[in-house]
Amino acid sequence: MNGKRIIIVTGGTLGDWALGIIQENDVLVGSDRGALYLIQHGYKPHISLGDFDSVTAEELDLIRSSSSSFIECDPIHKDLTDTEMAFNWALAEQPDQIILLGALGTRFDHSLANVHLLRKGTELGIACSIIDANNQIIVMNQTTRIERGSYSHISLLPLSLEVTGITLHGFAYPLHQATLEISQSLGISNILKEPEGLIELQSGLLLVIQSKD
Repeated sequence: MNGKRIIIVTGGTLGDWALGIIQENDVLVGSDRGALYLIQHGYKPHISLGDFDSVTAEELDLIRSSSSSFIECDPIHKDLTDTEMAFNWALAEQPDQIILLGALGTRFDHSLANVHLLRKGTELGIACSIIDANNQIIVMNQTTRIERGSYSHISLLPLSLEVTGITLHGFAYPLHQATLEISQSLGISNILKEPEGLIELQSGLLLVIQSKD
């Protein structure tokens, strides 16, 4: 790892909240309409990629001329979503962290597929997250410390068939050596009592969702 942080901005729901997450030394990746969002807010994407089927010809020209690197693919003859293309590019850079913005929206199929992308990074030891106006989402496969920050609730859902050995420290509703299986809602809407909590687990993939409302 090289200390690099990559921000992928893709074409889901975006707003001014996203601008507050971007830091000076971030590598910015624009995926489809997410590239236009970056450019319209004064940022130059390190790379813009996708099929760009959600922008006009004029907007596409702007994206092409305003990006350091540009990759366009055929919208019909491609097997990956634009976001997965961007995510795979980011993984190849071997950063310390990848943050997805605009990865949630009105298309639940795309939102869920983007959540599943986090598994790839987790298995490679890269800290990956999806952030929107109200949520921060990660996938964990080992003991992890979680900061409360501005989030009021935290939910734990199994992403594998089961997650075993879950023990919580610093939470309002504790678990000790618990097992969560797909379809169980036991881990929904917990609360961190302290500024930081600890989630221990023995096996499996755990989806951790922090929410503000």
